[in-house]
Amino acid sequence: MIDVIPVASPHLDEDDITAAVRVLRSGALVQGREVAAFEDEFSDLVDGRHCIAVNSGTTALWLPLLGLGIGPGDEVIIPAFTFAATAAAVRLTGATPVFADIDPVSFCLDPTAAADAVTSRTAAIIPVHLFGHPADLGALLTLARRHGIALIEDAAQAHAATLHARPVGTFGTAAAFSFYPTKNMQSVEGGMITTADPGLARTLRLLRNVGMETRYCHEIVGTNGRLNDVFAAIGRTQLRKLPARTAARRAHAAHLDAALAGVAGISPPTTCIGAGHVYHQYTIRVDDDRDAFAQALHEDRVGCSVHYPVPLHRSPAYRTAAHLPHTDTAAAQVLSLPVHPGLARGDLDRIVTAVLRHARREQLAA
Repeated sequence: MIDVIPVASPHLDEDDITAAVRVLRSGALVQGREVAAFEDEFSDLVDGRHCIAVNSGTTALWLPLLGLGIGPGDEVIIPAFTFAATAAAVRLTGATPVFADIDPVSFCLDPTAAADAVTSRTAAIIPVHLFGHPADLGALLTLARRHGIALIEDAAQAHAATLHARPVGTFGTAAAFSFYPTKNMQSVEGGMITTADPGLARTLRLLRNVGMETRYCHEIVGTNGRLNDVFAAIGRTQLRKLPARTAARRAHAAHLDAALAGVAGISPPTTCIGAGHVYHQYTIRVDDDRDAFAQALHEDRVGCSVHYPVPLHRSPAYRTAAHLPHTDTAAAQVLSLPVHPGLARGDLDRIVTAVLRHARREQLAA
């Protein structure tokens, strides 16, 4: 039986293992030199911004909200078409997530919909660079400045993505990256906050370390959001491989784009002008019966996944009466195909063959 082509492939190689073992043998395991070096090296990816390493992407979203004093009574505008961490970070502060619709081309927060959601209680906007495609930060920054509110980039899926040649993570008041194992780079688990504001950076460092800079001197109420040095060491080796792995993702996406262009019943992803997509996911739209299409690919041993089948405004923990037609349509149609760097040319050919076969089958049945 042929192997399944996985939709994602977390990859730890000998460099990562050697780095982890080196730190384990050193005995210096928490908030030490490896974390500081990781922060310094990641700063090069975001034009020299302050970098604060934390224990997860969720923490990386949550702490900037806390650091900006956002809490009960405040509203934060976010897309409902995203992973739940975006909304969870808002709710964990006591603030209220307000869902706005997405742009149907980029799958990212629509600036017009976000503008319509602004009220006197709005304290921040969190655009998500979904699937590795940058949100429309120009329009969203204009909106944020007009109303005097913060913009926090959710860049969890967008390491090394750019907008008009400027890296994501350098536009907003702060930005959050994730190093979960399936992300474009990983550290087993972890996250990074970036900001240009030195005062906010210091507050974030206090918040992640139970409120202290000097041991046992607790300046503010904080949490344990620290990244350990073993994970930081892995993050450093992964960061060095990010350019080559990003190039591989883009090459695989270009191959799929060319093969699937003009195929009836499916729509490959579109990259907006000026956007440097990094393809955390290669997400197509399937016009009819997406779930049956996905099942057919699985039977052909081609991995695929739906990100996300239940938008957050329809999820029990966050349900609202928001009317988000583009979000609902996307949730019913999207299907992510393998695009990760571990794919061989034969894998790509198998993916294309399976997609074309089932697309044609759908057309014959119609």
